Amino acid sequence: MVNEYVLRPPSSVLPLLSSIMPSPLPGMNPYLENPELWSEFHSRMIVAIADALDDLLSRDYRVAVEKRVYLSQDDERLLIGIPDVAVVTSQPETTATAQAAIAIAEPLTVELPASEEVQERYLEIREGATGVVITTIELLSPKNKRSGEGRNAYLQKRQQILSSATHLVEIDLLRSGKPMPMLRAARSLYRILSSRSEDRPKAQLYAFGLQQPIPAVPIPLRKGKPEPVLELQPLLHRVYDKARFELAIDYQHPLSPKLSNDDWAWLQSLLDRTQPPRYNKTVPHQR
Repeated sequence: MVNEYVLRPPSSVLPLLSSIMPSPLPGMNPYLENPELWSEFHSRMIVAIADALDDLLSRDYRVAVEKRVYLSQDDERLLIGIPDVAVVTSQPETTATAQAAIAIAEPLTVELPASEEVQERYLEIREGATGVVITTIELLSPKNKRSGEGRNAYLQKRQQILSSATHLVEIDLLRSGKPMPMLRAARSLYRILSSRSEDRPKAQLYAFGLQQPIPAVPIPLRKGKPEPVLELQPLLHRVYDKARFELAIDYQHPLSPKLSNDDWAWLQSLLDRTQPPRYNKTVPHQR
């Protein structure tokens, strides 16, 4: 019964799927985690969430697309060279008054770490009359989950939110990297955190895996007010269709990080049944 549910899109997605090219997976598509695709997916998904919330919220609220800016040095691209100095000694003069030889250092070309400006977009639901930020919605990026400036900048902003009266909805659709700090969290490939200010330090965690649809999440607003439900799965399918990611994804390419053996076997079986013949070549093995 569970397996049948996993492979069947939620009922709310069915009208949408009739007119678009959806992702072949019922939940998160791990191929979108590819660094070459993630930035575009993140940008499109942020806008899609904002547009969906605009349709769900009353005119008392507005959704603002904000950005966090910081300088980052990607550790994988640091190429500091500190070579041994090559010393070339001049030939001594043959005359009796020859001067002492002078050692000349021959410089080598090196590459220094260059800081890059990083912009990360997130959403704020603001009260129209006052401009007060009611809820912040974050879609995590790879830099947020790796040690360095990206994680430090995000954790600082996260702590500011958790120490305020603003609600936080934190969406993590990345398998790689270190999850955000929380106590007694269930292990899962993906997770969505919903932290209502009045309930802290307690929060709700939606943990799910590759074979499950992305859960719908109530978006907290003012206490006692109705909470609109954000359905992320149909938004992912719409983004996948609009960006035509099926043309950019090679479903024969190994995934990184690799899946568990069970998830890998399930994925290959699903792709064999759902993808056009050009995708169904020899099934690769995980490395």
